[in-house]
Amino acid sequence: MEAFDYVIVGAGSAGCAITARLVQAGKRVALIESGPPDNHPFIHIPATFFKVHGTHRMWMYQTQPQPNANGRTMYIPQGRTLGGGSSVNAMIYIRGQHEDFDDWQALGAHGWAWRDVLPFFVKSEGNARLAGPLHGTAGPLKVNDARHVHPFTRAFVEASQQAGVPFTDDFNGARQEGAGLFQTTTFDGRRGSSAATYLKLVKHDARLRLVTGADVLKITSEERRATGVLVRHASGETERIACGGEVIVCAGGAASPKLLMLSGVGPAAHLREFDIPVVHDLPGVGENFQDHLTAPIYGRARHAHSVLGHDKGWRALMHGLRYAFTRSGLLSSNVIESGAFIDTAGTGRPDIQIHTTPTLVGDVDRKPLDGHGITIGPCVVRPKSRGTVRLASNDPLAPALLDPRFYSDPYDMATMIRGVKISRKILRAPALRAVIAEELLPGADEHLSDARIEDHIRAISKTVFHPAGSCRMGRDALAVVDPQLRVRGMSHLRVADASVMPALVSGNTNATAIMIGERCADFILNPRDDVRAGAGVENVSGAALRV
Repeated sequence: MEAFDYVIVGAGSAGCAITARLVQAGKRVALIESGPPDNHPFIHIPATFFKVHGTHRMWMYQTQPQPNANGRTMYIPQGRTLGGGSSVNAMIYIRGQHEDFDDWQALGAHGWAWRDVLPFFVKSEGNARLAGPLHGTAGPLKVNDARHVHPFTRAFVEASQQAGVPFTDDFNGARQEGAGLFQTTTFDGRRGSSAATYLKLVKHDARLRLVTGADVLKITSEERRATGVLVRHASGETERIACGGEVIVCAGGAASPKLLMLSGVGPAAHLREFDIPVVHDLPGVGENFQDHLTAPIYGRARHAHSVLGHDKGWRALMHGLRYAFTRSGLLSSNVIESGAFIDTAGTGRPDIQIHTTPTLVGDVDRKPLDGHGITIGPCVVRPKSRGTVRLASNDPLAPALLDPRFYSDPYDMATMIRGVKISRKILRAPALRAVIAEELLPGADEHLSDARIEDHIRAISKTVFHPAGSCRMGRDALAVVDPQLRVRGMSHLRVADASVMPALVSGNTNATAIMIGERCADFILNPRDDVRAGAGVENVSGAALRV
């Protein structure tokens, strides 16, 4: 049986980044992805990403019924293809606030303060416009300005300023606060997923074995040392893939704790419920589960000027031709082109992110409202509610039980109410008034009570697909990995994805997941006792990287 130096479970944002760095360093790597290759055009054309949702290239995770959201079950779609979430998301490039990472360090993730993670953000980034000490220009992850901007998008940015929100042209600069256009992980008018950037660098290297369409059933181990993984291929054949080095789990906030528990690493009493032999009693596995929620408001357009219907008929044909010949136009858009970060509590730090979409957006289980319009989605960026990931059975293919306990902490509802209020204020500012006739939800009355807004929030809230925290970093008894991402109490086993975040970053999670992947590779390639920036990042511009 062939033994690899490293076996990586999950070819998502972090998994592809780690794979590229290890293979480039001469290591033999097996990268295992449960989904198919990223070979469908809807993945690579930016504006068509929503057509991938609900297909076999997605995990359509569901939460347990949420008591604080009218007992509703919510959906948390995640990528199931090469590139993972970076192949199916809206491509928004956000790192979070500098203070987020200082908070991580305060929570026990020593060596993950802003000064420690910045070099790895810079190393990963290939920004087409921004440079200087806060941005990289030669990294694998391509970051670009929008090639297409819808009139509603521009109206939102102008209306935000009229409502008192400052303008920004860089949400990842010295300060996050402001309204503006998002930069996106795109290049040449195409999606720049971690598969299309990082993995592409090594995809045909003889030292890489890339396995798709295979479910990892468990991590194999001997005396608390990870030795490989057991996988089931689409054909039904079972194979053990061994490694002499480490197994690195990059399956995401919902699936990584599930795999650890199926492998006997987790809360012992819970594992015994399903007759899973306990390899290591690690009670924090599956705790600290969290996600970002949004509670959208909707405005009806004065004229038929939204993107509704542009994916059908002659409009779709015209957009397709323009994109095919020029890589521009609506199909080059990530659709969610603008947004804002707003300090609604006066703390000096934004607590609300807004995503805007130039059409009326529904949810997985809810059809959009009829007609043309705009969706303004406030999101609580640092929720305090925490939940759990638990096994439903010992069947590796059975979905885990996801219970985020949304709105269990009163802070989240209070903050969301403020977010809805500022969103409604922006909707009524002159620039949007010129194109939006009325507010559809939560209602036309400008002076809705907090109780009425709360009713709207409980009825309409949905996740923005950022599950995290369930294998968190730290040094206390409930920490799952140490600050070098090594599973506590195990050897030759790491977790590197959004699940290790002690707390969600203030914004979209893809860039941070890739940064976590970069750091994981650096810990492996440059071993040291100190977790601070080391030998792998002297040249933070990325100029020395083979890209």
